[in-house]
Amino acid sequence: MPRGRASERRGSTTSASRRRVLSRAGAGLLGAAGVVGTGTETSATAGTEPSVQSSQETAVADQPLFDAHTHLIPAETLDREPLHADDLVSWMDAVGIDRAVVLALDSPESYPVQAPSWWILEQVAAYPDRLVPFCTVDPRTLVYEEDFSAVTNLLERYVERGARGFGELKAGLPVDDARHERLYELCAEHGLPVVLHLDDKTMLDAVGLPRFENVLASFPDVDFVGHAHGWWAHISADVEESDLGRYPERPVEPGGRVPELLARYDNVYGDLSGLSGWTGLTRDPEYGQAFLETHHEQLLFGTDYLHPDQETPQLGLFDRFDLSGEAWANVRYRNLEGLLGEA
Repeated sequence: MPRGRASERRGSTTSASRRRVLSRAGAGLLGAAGVVGTGTETSATAGTEPSVQSSQETAVADQPLFDAHTHLIPAETLDREPLHADDLVSWMDAVGIDRAVVLALDSPESYPVQAPSWWILEQVAAYPDRLVPFCTVDPRTLVYEEDFSAVTNLLERYVERGARGFGELKAGLPVDDARHERLYELCAEHGLPVVLHLDDKTMLDAVGLPRFENVLASFPDVDFVGHAHGWWAHISADVEESDLGRYPERPVEPGGRVPELLARYDNVYGDLSGLSGWTGLTRDPEYGQAFLETHHEQLLFGTDYLHPDQETPQLGLFDRFDLSGEAWANVRYRNLEGLLGEA
């Protein structure tokens, strides 16, 4: 299974000028059609007896469930109660999530109350078998130095304390800003996957995601995880500028940039969390089914849980769509384990 493929190439020298040869087999097959296949039954379940289907459903429910996108919030904001590690683990127990990545929020645009990396690392320390910490550094921190030693040392301290990835990167700069590129280089050096929040306010890009594609090509040794409005709007080919900050609900027009980039690059993944991920899959259910069938090796289950009593429709994903047990295993836990070097 091609999980965490960029991590297999780490150890080589990475630079901003390096460009990846787009050689993945079949890269052009999805550019026009968007996905391969249109039926709502997979070969694993079509024509099987009800008892066999029931057995398969039970097997999927018994698989581990690893949430790629959760948060901890230190104080009340937006009329939402704070969320600490004890609260998150209690919720995970209640809904059947085995492990979860906990993302930091260090940039001022990321949330009204920031959840800094050092605090995340402190919070999750009590649950090493359940919670996996990520860290971030605001790219504008680089303005204070010329040799980047302070930021380099800061990131190294986070990694030494247990940070396994970088994110949620959510700064009000272009996704290919030079300061972001320096952070990507550091992530390549430390083998950290990067979670990007792309919308109309942060990690900025134009319609068609040309800047993000430049990043994917420039940093082949970094695994990038696309998230939020600006990413999932591009599951469809008819993206408008206003779609970068909202959840489009019209049917998908095949040929979107998300399936194209997933087919072309082996260092990009799709984060199914939040209303952006859920709407991306469910706005056109037939297309969503085919999209999951085609790209299950590059998709990550996630919720974006960040406050008590939050609705998390992704928990209904496994009843809403019909995939083989192997495909669901990729989405539920294998792909994320691969990104973390556990597979």
